[in-house]
Amino acid sequence: MLLNALGTCLNIVLDSGPMGLLTTPTMSSETVACEEWLAKMISARHRIVLPEIIVYELRRELLRMNKRKSLERLDNFKRSVSFHPLETLAMDKAAEFWAESRKRGKPTASEKALDVDVILAAQAWQLTLDGSPVIIATTNRKHLAQYVPAEHWKAIHS
Repeated sequence: MLLNALGTCLNIVLDSGPMGLLTTPTMSSETVACEEWLAKMISARHRIVLPEIIVYELRRELLRMNKRKSLERLDNFKRSVSFHPLETLAMDKAAEFWAESRKRGKPTASEKALDVDVILAAQAWQLTLDGSPVIIATTNRKHLAQYVPAEHWKAIHS
């Protein structure tokens, strides 16, 4: 997917898949590729957005697994990009997304689960209200793309 064709700044909203790669201190080939991709997006002057719901999703697992270095990397990363806090407007939209997807028979999580995907999609949707283009960089576009533009992070190019 070719982006930024009109010279506009794109909001690239990070999901937990790429964030997991970006916060791991282990330098696998996938981690290096993700870091190089992020550097290209920043060089192309795209706005990198870290939604609060993704910080929550990643932090809870890192705490459970006692991954202190990854937690430190997450905190440093949070300070280096555009952090997007949860707001009532996004939570209201998440509830709409949740209900609509169930009415269509396409839920993204079990009925009793906190559906992070709809909250993430709603946070991304909120960024579009000023007319800014948005895409979620993910490893699982299927759930998210029913609400807002989403692509595997490797498919997003500037």
